Amino acid sequence: MQGFINLNKPAGWTSHDCVAKVRRFLKLKRVGHAGTLDPAALGVLPLAVGKATRLLQFLPTQKAYRAKIRFGMTTTTDDLEGETLTTHKITELKLEQIQAILPRFLGKIEQIPPRYSAIQVEGKRLYDLARQGKVVEVPKRTVEVFNLEVLGWNCGEFPELELAITCGAGTYIRSIARDLGEMLNTGGTLAHLVRTHSSGFDLTNSLTIETLESQIKQDTFQLIPASIALKHLEAITLSSAEKAKRWCQGQRIVCESENSTPSIFRVYHPNGLLLGLGQRVVCDSQIVLSHQIVLADGSQVHPKEGKAN
Repeated sequence: MQGFINLNKPAGWTSHDCVAKVRRFLKLKRVGHAGTLDPAALGVLPLAVGKATRLLQFLPTQKAYRAKIRFGMTTTTDDLEGETLTTHKITELKLEQIQAILPRFLGKIEQIPPRYSAIQVEGKRLYDLARQGKVVEVPKRTVEVFNLEVLGWNCGEFPELELAITCGAGTYIRSIARDLGEMLNTGGTLAHLVRTHSSGFDLTNSLTIETLESQIKQDTFQLIPASIALKHLEAITLSSAEKAKRWCQGQRIVCESENSTPSIFRVYHPNGLLLGLGQRVVCDSQIVLSHQIVLADGSQVHPKEGKAN
């Protein structure tokens, strides 16, 4: 069994909680996830099962969120899960003021991760250091934000801004909330977060924990094939079953194309079976297809065997 699950993580669960639950559902140990979600957040959490766990690093890195930012307060965690540090009522903040500042958060920006995060400093997780009361300097990181769109604005003593955010890997939405509040001199914290897209998976066709459990019990559950999850990668189909077998056995195959672009490719058997991931390299003046990940074994690549996955 190998493939992916597009899970809709519920609020209050850690990403590891979801992995542990799916391991019990499937009675398999080899389950992993892409892109940790904070416990308070909900939405898309891609899971990999079986050999597909080796493919997590090759998934697309772009993510998208719906976030609500509350102004007039700050917390220890930069969201509502932490202790309140400051509160003051905001009466004159206008949406136009926020819209004038938002462009500063677009493109490649420097960001300081929240003190309660999984980032490691000197080999220790920041959240462990914070819980021990240790104050350390959190290093800045360069992240990329591709798009910011205002979805809603609620006035009041503690006004809230709803944003749609598209960003690259490693971007902390809590940090955006905190920094936006600092720029406006109001204070700000993340009030609600939904991940709507992650690593090529979308919220619209995600499964809740309850739906997943029901499908498994009714024997109607199907994993998302690796070919679909990796469709952003180019594909190469080997010209013969013999070449496919040799490639799966660890031998380099001379490429029939003269293109030496060193990209990662999906490698297919002539019958449509995904064999794994490979890369074109130059060896002894020849362009050969080397291995990154081999998913199929010898029994799957016999000329009369194997099904597309």
